Amino acid sequence: MSAETITLGCRLNFAESEVLKARAPDGAIVVNSCAVTNEAVRQTRQAIRRARRERPGARIIATGCAVQLDPQAFRAMPEVDEVLLKDFDRPAVAAGFRQRVRSFVAVQTGCDHRCTFCTIWQARGPSRSLTFEAIRDAVARELDGGAQEIVLTGVDITSYEGGLGPLVARLLAALPGLNRLRLSSLDSVEMDEALFELLPDQRLLPHFHLSLQAGDDLILKRMKRRHSRAESVTLVERIKTVRPDATIGADLIAGFPTETEEAALNSLKLLDDCDIIAAHVFPFSPRPNTPAARMPQLERELVKARAARLRDTAAKRRSAWLDGLVGTTQRVLVENSAKGHTDGFAPVFIAGSKRGDTGLARITGRTQDTLVGVFA
Repeated sequence: MSAETITLGCRLNFAESEVLKARAPDGAIVVNSCAVTNEAVRQTRQAIRRARRERPGARIIATGCAVQLDPQAFRAMPEVDEVLLKDFDRPAVAAGFRQRVRSFVAVQTGCDHRCTFCTIWQARGPSRSLTFEAIRDAVARELDGGAQEIVLTGVDITSYEGGLGPLVARLLAALPGLNRLRLSSLDSVEMDEALFELLPDQRLLPHFHLSLQAGDDLILKRMKRRHSRAESVTLVERIKTVRPDATIGADLIAGFPTETEEAALNSLKLLDDCDIIAAHVFPFSPRPNTPAARMPQLERELVKARAARLRDTAAKRRSAWLDGLVGTTQRVLVENSAKGHTDGFAPVFIAGSKRGDTGLARITGRTQDTLVGVFA
C-alpha cells in the first residue's frame, strides 16, 4: 500500500505533499500541517487523531508549518510516530495534484517579509527561488502527464528572484503547449512591469488573487504591510484596464488588534472598491512570537462578528457576479465529475462532460455557488 497524505492549508502545501507522498514509506500517513491561524493548528491535531483512529496500525508522520514552529508539541502527541522538519537549504520543486488536469508547481518558498501577524517566515525560512530550468522541467512533466492547466505557487511568488514577470514570459516562450497558466496569491506591491506587460496574453488566465489583508491605512501600517489602501485600488484599476475580463480575489483579516469600527468599515468597503468576487476572510488569530500578539486585542466575539460581516458582504458580491455570468459564453476546463472552472475561476457544472473537456460553454443558470452550462 502506497503512502497517503492529509494536507491542510495553502496550495504550496498541496504541491509539496506530492513530493512527500513519493518519498514516504509504503503504508505511512503524512500529515502536512498549516500554521496560518490557531484554528489551522487545531485542525492539524484533529486530523492526526482522526488518522490514528481510522488507521491504528499506520505510521503517522507529521510535517509542515505547524510542526516546524513547535516540533516538541507534535512529538509529544502519542498518535505521531515521526516528526519531519524542513531543510531550508534544500528547496525542492514540488508538483502537486498529479493525474489531474490542473497541477500546482512551486517556484519558490519562504519569505523575507515580517508582517506582524505572520509566523510563516519562521516556519519556512527566507525566500528561496527555484531555477528556471527546474521549474520549466516540472511544468513540462505535468503537461506530459495530462495536466492542461498549471498554477504557479509558493509562499510569496512575486518575490521570485529575477521577477515573476520574466519567469512567466520564459515559461510561455519555452513551452508552446502551456495554454493555461494561472498564478496563485500575489503581493500587490511586488508585481513587476514585465508581469503587467503579459496580462493581455490569453494563455495567462485572468483571475488574480491579491494579498491585501486590510483596507485601512493605519491597520496596514500596524500589520507592517508595504502598500496603502489607495495603492490597492489603483492596482486593481490598472489590472482591469489592461485585462478587462480580470476577476479579483483577496485575502482579508478581520478584527486585527486596535481595529476600530471605522477601520473595519474601510476594509468592508474595499470589497466594492477593488471589485473583489472571491474573498478569503480570516478572523484575526494571535500567533505565538509575533508583534501582533502583543498588541491590544479585540474581544473574540467582536472579531468573529466582523469576520462574519465581511464574509456575508463578500458572498452577496460573489452571488451578483455569478448571476451576471448567466447567459454569457465562457471558456471552461472540466476537472472532475462534470465540474470545472471558467478562466475567471467561476465554478461550473456541465452535465455529461468528463475530466479534461475544455472549450466554450454557454452559461444557462446557476445553483447556489455553481454555474450550470453546456458546451457550445
